[in-house]
Amino acid sequence: MEKIKNIIILGSTGSIGTSALEVIENNPDKFKVTYLSTNTRIDLILEQAKKFRPRGIIITDDEAYKEVKSLKLDLEVYSKFDLQEIILRDDIDIVIAAMVGFAGLESTLEAVKSGKKIALANKETLVVAGHIITKIIKESGATIIPIDSEHSAILQCLVGENKSQIKKIILTASGGPFLNRDIEDFDTITINEALKHPNWKMGNKITIDSATMMNKGLEVIEAHWLFGMKKDQIDVIIHPQSIIHSMVEFVDGSIKAQLGIPDMKLPIQYALSYPERFSVSYSTMDFIKYSQLTFLEPDYKKFKCLALAYKSLELGGNYSVILNAANEIAVQKFLNNEIKFTQIPEIIEKSLEKFGDSKEPDINEIFEWDLRVREYLQKSNKVNYGIF
Repeated sequence: MEKIKNIIILGSTGSIGTSALEVIENNPDKFKVTYLSTNTRIDLILEQAKKFRPRGIIITDDEAYKEVKSLKLDLEVYSKFDLQEIILRDDIDIVIAAMVGFAGLESTLEAVKSGKKIALANKETLVVAGHIITKIIKESGATIIPIDSEHSAILQCLVGENKSQIKKIILTASGGPFLNRDIEDFDTITINEALKHPNWKMGNKITIDSATMMNKGLEVIEAHWLFGMKKDQIDVIIHPQSIIHSMVEFVDGSIKAQLGIPDMKLPIQYALSYPERFSVSYSTMDFIKYSQLTFLEPDYKKFKCLALAYKSLELGGNYSVILNAANEIAVQKFLNNEIKFTQIPEIIEKSLEKFGDSKEPDINEIFEWDLRVREYLQKSNKVNYGIF
C-alpha cells in the first residue's frame, strides 16, 4: 500500500490553499494535512484546523500569532520564526507554496533548500529569484511542480517529450474583464469592475493582475525559469474561454495542448499526484457545452503590464524584482482607491526606469531592492507619479 503523503500548506486560507484542502479532502487515502499557515485570517485557519486536524498551525503575523497563542488550543501554534525548522521536518513530504506575492519568497526558498517536493503556486518566487532557485534545486535535489494552470498545462504537454525539440511554448490568457473594453475608457475602470473575472475565482491581488494582464507577464518570466525557455520562445495568446490552459509547439510544427474546465483543483491535484493521475468526482470537460474556442493576439498597448514583463525578462538583472515590487504596491494602491487603474502600469514603468539595474542580484540584494522600491512608493501619496 502506498504511503499517505503528508502536506504543509503555506497560505492555506487563500484561494489556492482552500482549493488544495478540497483536493486533500477528496483523497483521504493519499494525502494528509500536517501543517497549515496563514498571515492574519485567524477564524478561517481555526476552522480548517478543526476539520483537518493538523499537527500544528503557523501564524506569520506577529499580533495574530499572539492572539491565537493566547487561546491555548489543543494543537501546536507556531510563529514565522519556526517556519524554517518546520519545513525541514520528516513529517512533511510535500510543500504547497501558496502564499501570495513576494511574501512567499522566504518560505519557498527554505522548501527548495530542504530538497522536498514543492507544489508551487507562488509564481513571484521564480519571478524575482529564478536564477537562485534553479541553482539551489540542482544542489538540494528538490522538485518543483507548478500549480498555475498554464505551467501545469505545459508540464503535462511535455511528459514523454524531448525538451530539445521544443520550438516554443504558448501561454493562454483569458484577457480578463476588459478584453473588449476600449482603451479610451480605462480611466473610468472601478475596483468592482476589475475584480469581476469572467472565468476564475481568485484572491483580489491576482484578480487585478489578471485585469492588467500582469499575471500573464509574471507567468512568462516564471515559464522562462521552469522550462528553460528564452524570451522569444514564450508566446502569449488570448483565449477567452480558458479551456486550453496552454500549448507546446515542437520543431516539426506539431502542437500539444492541455484542456480542461477552469477549475484550480485540476492543476493542484496533478501537482500533488505527479507523475501519476488520480480520478476525480467533480464535473469535467464537456465539448458540446464549449463548442467554440477562440483566439486573439494580445494588445500590448492596451495591456502594457504584459509588455513590461517581457521587457524585464529581456533586461535581466534586478528588473523583475523591481517589476514585481512596483506592481504589488500599485495594485494595493488601486484597491485602496488611491490611484486609477491606468496608473498601475505607469508606476511600474517609472519604477523600472528609476531602479532598474543590469547586475544580477544575490538573495540579500533581492530583499534590499524589493524594500527600496516599496518604501519609495509608499512614501508618496501623490496621485500623479511625476515624482520620478
